[in-house]
Amino acid sequence: MTGTDPYVPGHGDASYDVLHYDLRLDYKPDGNRLDAEATLRCRAVDDLTRMRIDLHDLRVARVTVNGRAPARYTHRGGALAIWLADQIGAGGELDVRVKYSGKPSVLRTRTLGDAGWEELTDGVIVAAQPHGAPTWFPCNDRPDNKASYDFTVSAPTGYHVAMSGEPVDTTPRGSSVVWRYRQDAPMATYLATCQIGRYAVIEQDGPVPLRVVAPTDVAGDGFDATFGRQPEMLRFFESVFGPYPFACYTTVITDDDLEIPLESQSLSTFGRNFCADSWDTVRLVAHELAHQWFGNAVTLRRWQDIWLHEGFACYAEWLWSEESGDDSADERARHYYDRLADKDEDLVLADPGPELMFDDRVYKRGALTLHALRAEIGSEAFFGLLQSWVKENTGGSVTTEDFVAHCQQETGRSLTGLFDAWLFQTDLPELP
Repeated sequence: MTGTDPYVPGHGDASYDVLHYDLRLDYKPDGNRLDAEATLRCRAVDDLTRMRIDLHDLRVARVTVNGRAPARYTHRGGALAIWLADQIGAGGELDVRVKYSGKPSVLRTRTLGDAGWEELTDGVIVAAQPHGAPTWFPCNDRPDNKASYDFTVSAPTGYHVAMSGEPVDTTPRGSSVVWRYRQDAPMATYLATCQIGRYAVIEQDGPVPLRVVAPTDVAGDGFDATFGRQPEMLRFFESVFGPYPFACYTTVITDDDLEIPLESQSLSTFGRNFCADSWDTVRLVAHELAHQWFGNAVTLRRWQDIWLHEGFACYAEWLWSEESGDDSADERARHYYDRLADKDEDLVLADPGPELMFDDRVYKRGALTLHALRAEIGSEAFFGLLQSWVKENTGGSVTTEDFVAHCQQETGRSLTGLFDAWLFQTDLPELP
């Protein structure tokens, strides 16, 4: 049980799938204390006598399987190993309940960097991509195992809790407030998030409920130029990508500055430094919103296919640039092509390796691949196949090969030469 994806070794167990997570969290920002209980409804893929659950650093107090103690369990090295009292046959279901506690923190690795639960000056954020989910809840940490979620989070009065899901209700309880959220749409573990801070809510007028959760003093010209245009952005992306795939969209703006925005399902997180009227901030607001289609609704099956998220979201930046009266998508493409031509050509887009999976060349070459495809088949066919790609795969997990096959089926044309040059070779092809 060494994991299921070579890009994120030591995570995931392919012998079972989680169907639903019920997470009950009690968090105290003073001291960064988490007391929690998680119930995982699972289905055995193989005959199951032992299972591995990812959980980093936190202390396990109790484990039950279908309401009974397992034969035994161990928790070390970020893995909770459970030996079942009775074998569960392939296709059989079981409920695993884990009570745990401690001081959650980020998971640091040399190759993938830091990810997970991170304290702010006053509050917390979760940035889990690609390996940080086990820092705050026990999970089968595989991008191809998507599940539904229920979240119940208790936090002190005066704090706002935002989760990657639809709000259900809030209930005062002594000096705390209990927040409930639900995510019915299938979600990968790394896209689940918990954001806690002293925030107010700004409602926006969109085709689905839009909320900006932020400190009370963020309003101003920078906010209006970036986050203020999200309803317009969302409507435009619906026109080119198809209907927004979730029940709502929340943007969290932390009081702290953040180096980069954070992607999660139906929720994106920015620092207050992104409230600035510049292309570099506007493009990132567009980028994170586009991930709701490409990355969250349609999710990679293997981490090597990260361009299916980042290349598509980067191309959405260029589309919004043109739509909003700035440089055209073609002008953006040629600008970044020239910059890419000056960089090393040692990256295979369809399999960049874990060291380069978040390299800027993955983003830009991925977007240029889409621009080359658009030039090859025409805009009408291009946007048609993007919409059918989302429609056919929402809630699922995909590969590069799936996308290539989809494009060839939708167009009725052989596109092998184009995709081979852009996706599977290191040399930068000519841009049409």
